[in-house]
Amino acid sequence: MERFGFVGLPNAGKSSLFNSLAGGGALSAPYAFATTDPNVGVARVPDPRLDALAEMSASRKVVPTTTEFIDIGGLVEGASKGEGLGNRFLAGIREVDAIVFVLRAFGDPDVPGPADPLEHLRIVETELTLADLESVDSRIGRRRKAARSQPSDTALAEEVAALDAALEHLAAGTPLYRAWPLGDKRDCADQHPQRSSQEYPHRAALRSHFLLTDKPVMAVLNLGEDQLDAATELAAPIEAELPGATVLPLCVQLEAEAAQLAGAERTELLEGLGLGEGALERFVAAAHGLLGLRTFLTTGEKESRAWTFRAGWRAPQCAGRIHTDFERGFIRAEVIDWAELLDLGSWSAARDAGRLRVEGKDYPMRDGDVVEFRFNV
Repeated sequence: MERFGFVGLPNAGKSSLFNSLAGGGALSAPYAFATTDPNVGVARVPDPRLDALAEMSASRKVVPTTTEFIDIGGLVEGASKGEGLGNRFLAGIREVDAIVFVLRAFGDPDVPGPADPLEHLRIVETELTLADLESVDSRIGRRRKAARSQPSDTALAEEVAALDAALEHLAAGTPLYRAWPLGDKRDCADQHPQRSSQEYPHRAALRSHFLLTDKPVMAVLNLGEDQLDAATELAAPIEAELPGATVLPLCVQLEAEAAQLAGAERTELLEGLGLGEGALERFVAAAHGLLGLRTFLTTGEKESRAWTFRAGWRAPQCAGRIHTDFERGFIRAEVIDWAELLDLGSWSAARDAGRLRVEGKDYPMRDGDVVEFRFNV
């Protein structure tokens, strides 16, 4: 399950965003530090393909993929030195897969704090960078000493080199996701298996340190209802400041209100306000794109289920998402595109029509593949 950590200033809208995605559970209040303990929520990822396959197969159980959101207390300038609530909450998001900056763009006399999203971004980036600098600075001396005492340990030498490089960037005030080759997880070996991992030596060596700025980032720009028509224009400065990152403009308060409604009522409200399919669907699409995630599906009378995998993964790796035995004893995969399967009406009809493709261990799985794995252990 992929995990996303929300970071922003007090009153930026983090808790409201959490509620809009997870369906409630976080206190949202117009005063600083309403969140004093991290909120953790899990949302089912909507997938119409899965629903259609489940209906076709008359599945007794439908299992979508899920995503975890972690909402931490607001950061303020000087948090790394103990201002506000300090940065103690940052420990709660050290192991997330990606950071989501929540940046406020609306003005409201009843809600304290700045309404300039670029100022929000500057402050939270600085605090994350300082937190990482403290972490690296506290560890690098011990790792250097260990490397000197074990000169034949190449992995340890690579770790020290990576920490040295990270320290240089962080001390200059540069988050690691802005540095190269440390920071661009959108172009890393995990998502481009055809590239040698030797091109990204620092990435692997730093992974065990869970540095906050060594993660992919995206931004949610929190708009007022009266700003929705200018969403693209308002998002442009953030996109320019975070080149390559996804910036998702949302009226978070409206989305949180819509999330409390039942299906038809929620759809009617979203359509009436011109909000499209809603925050969860838009957020998941952006977040999955950020992490290079794809979905394959399995279907039958017992269960229809969605499974996420990394772009570029081969069939055995995807089989391992179901069970390690499937990967270890992989023989072949029988595969068909979800839309083609629906047109044929059933798995047996697809087999009778000769439309199931038999793929081996080198097959790169595609988004929307429906598959049965054959294995022997």
